[in-house]
Amino acid sequence: MTKPIYVHEYNEIVKVLNQYNEGGKKADSSIMKPAFSKEATIFGVDGDNKLTGGAIQGLFDTIDTAFRPSPEAQGVIVNIDIVGTAASARIDTNDISGFCFTDFFNLLKVEGKWTVVSKIYHTHVAP
Repeated sequence: MTKPIYVHEYNEIVKVLNQYNEGGKKADSSIMKPAFSKEATIFGVDGDNKLTGGAIQGLFDTIDTAFRPSPEAQGVIVNIDIVGTAASARIDTNDISGFCFTDFFNLLKVEGKWTVVSKIYHTHVAP
């Protein structure tokens, strides 16, 4: 079976993910909020290996109050997989407040627009 090619969809998803990247690099949640559904969630594992997270507003609050990106901070889209109106993506980010992140996103195309519905993250200390 031939895998469908979603060039237009890919480009639209890149635009959404770049909103996230720009908001993180500038420590400004207002830049990234349009990329996320109001019902989006964020989850990760804390230092005690316990599940932590909940509503995406927690990410926005942290971005606005605690993130201090270095001028060299970069977020790179590593992978995007698309099947119809569903997609997943991975972004690796370096040196935001002394940490690096690997973020996994789930996106849905709702009413003609791609939106992030969940984010799972892995955090590690910047080298």
